[in-house]
Amino acid sequence: MSNSKNNVIKEPRTFRKKKIKKEQLHNIISLRISDDERKRLEKLTKTTSKSISTIMREAIELWSTKRRALCMD
Repeated sequence: MSNSKNNVIKEPRTFRKKKIKKEQLHNIISLRISDDERKRLEKLTKTTSKSISTIMREAIELWSTKRRALCMD
């Protein structure tokens, strides 16, 4: 009688990628925005698949870069 384990074709292992630990952010900023601004932010989150926090970080970086360029002139 043959061993059924020997007849099993093994598929190659798939290795799990190690999760890269992201820097944990601890600072919270709260701000008030108009209904129109909120609608625009919500539309951006849907069209870009980014969180409001990510969009705001990008906006700060864009503003800072533009500001630095203006100050160097």
